[in-house]
Amino acid sequence: MEKRVLAIDFGASSGRAILGTFDGEKITLEEVHRFSNDPVKVGDTMYWDVLRLFYNIKQGLIKAREAGGFDSVGIDTWGVDFGLIDKYGCLLENPVHYRDARTSGLIEECAKTVPNSEFYGATGIQFMELNTVYQLYSLKKYRPHILERADRLLFMPDLFGYMLTGKMTTEYSIATTSQMIDIKTKSWANGLLDRLGIPSRLLGEVVPSGTTLGKIRSDICEECGIDGAEVISVCGHDTQSAITAVPCESGDFAFISSGTWSLFGTELDEPIVNEKSLEMNVTNEGGCDSKVGFLKNIIGLWLIQESRRHWNRHGSDYSYADLEKLALASEPFKCFIDPDAPEFVPHGNIPQRVRDYCRRTGQPVPETVGEVMRCIYESLALKYRMTLEALEDCTGKTYPAIHVIGGGTKDTLLCSMTACACDRTVVAGPIEATVLGNIAVQLISCGAIENVSQARKIIRASENTAEYLPQNSAEWEKAYERYKEVTK
Repeated sequence: MEKRVLAIDFGASSGRAILGTFDGEKITLEEVHRFSNDPVKVGDTMYWDVLRLFYNIKQGLIKAREAGGFDSVGIDTWGVDFGLIDKYGCLLENPVHYRDARTSGLIEECAKTVPNSEFYGATGIQFMELNTVYQLYSLKKYRPHILERADRLLFMPDLFGYMLTGKMTTEYSIATTSQMIDIKTKSWANGLLDRLGIPSRLLGEVVPSGTTLGKIRSDICEECGIDGAEVISVCGHDTQSAITAVPCESGDFAFISSGTWSLFGTELDEPIVNEKSLEMNVTNEGGCDSKVGFLKNIIGLWLIQESRRHWNRHGSDYSYADLEKLALASEPFKCFIDPDAPEFVPHGNIPQRVRDYCRRTGQPVPETVGEVMRCIYESLALKYRMTLEALEDCTGKTYPAIHVIGGGTKDTLLCSMTACACDRTVVAGPIEATVLGNIAVQLISCGAIENVSQARKIIRASENTAEYLPQNSAEWEKAYERYKEVTK
């Protein structure tokens, strides 16, 4: 029997509503609604426009109804961010964007109370200032009245699920991005939170991916003209939805979930938490079926996206294809950056920051658009090489191929450079990995698909992939040695 489910997929810059139809053998996708996700800065604070986003969820429901209807809905989003609900069930304020400056310097401050080694040993999560725990610490320090009024914290997919159903839940994969889940017990690390003064009373029971949240509220059904459909708490973190859709036949695989962020890692049965993984700042995020996404967060296509926005704001009209051509026409291996250097995180003039980084590190300074782009592309590929080595060192495994999934699969230049830099075959696809993983968990939840292994076989049969082979290995090896010197 044919099953139709609706995936609502939010990225950091856009959102989509995509219908997935499963005929028993393959999944076909139909995008019914697409919308921008634009942060709004008010004063010194950057917010998510959560009401506009919920409006677009409802538009997705309406358009999905017009396209033939659906049996269930699943929502995935970026990680770490949240809304606070008061005792009356009302949202206290718009969720704050993870790129907001309110957490600056708080990793070091929190480490004075809970040493980083102890924190990592308990949670297994990579240290990043944007993590939920530091956002909450910032509220405790600078705006304690907000925490005092709050009754419940809901991560973004859980918040949208609450808006749709009136029911609150905390899904496991999105909860682990907070750096507040005990990696062993899979429940909240209340002892650490108490020491930091973060009220654990805000945190609800954690439920596994695939849990049925409830039916869409009757008033929303009436407004959108739909019959009642179930809302499924899929892997709410978009990275974990994407990992679920890696079309790999073997148990061990390396992947890059390539989008605004690049998430480079593998899937494990058990976390790896030791001195080596701490030193390399590798994260253990929760996934479907209690699997572990052992991965490194790397600034990804953000560098290209934000550079393009900067140039276009100043009168140019470059397409991504234009930027790729200009990069290819520029001198190779002229200069490098560390994509994860702190200056590349905020919005702004990324090209100038690239030049400043190269000048500060004694390298030739890229002047033209093409030279800046070549620097970014090659630096990302070489950062992937460094991360692959760290991954293989931690796991004791060798990965013969790298699966690139997500929107970055459309960037053929980056895929090709990744193969060359890492000296591995790159298998690119599917583009819509996050959506397919969202859909797969819904189909598993309703019994249409047995498990993740079967879902991956179905996705492999449903989607096309492309292969990129390593080239010019000796030149890339020399470039990598220089890259390590520049970025150490």
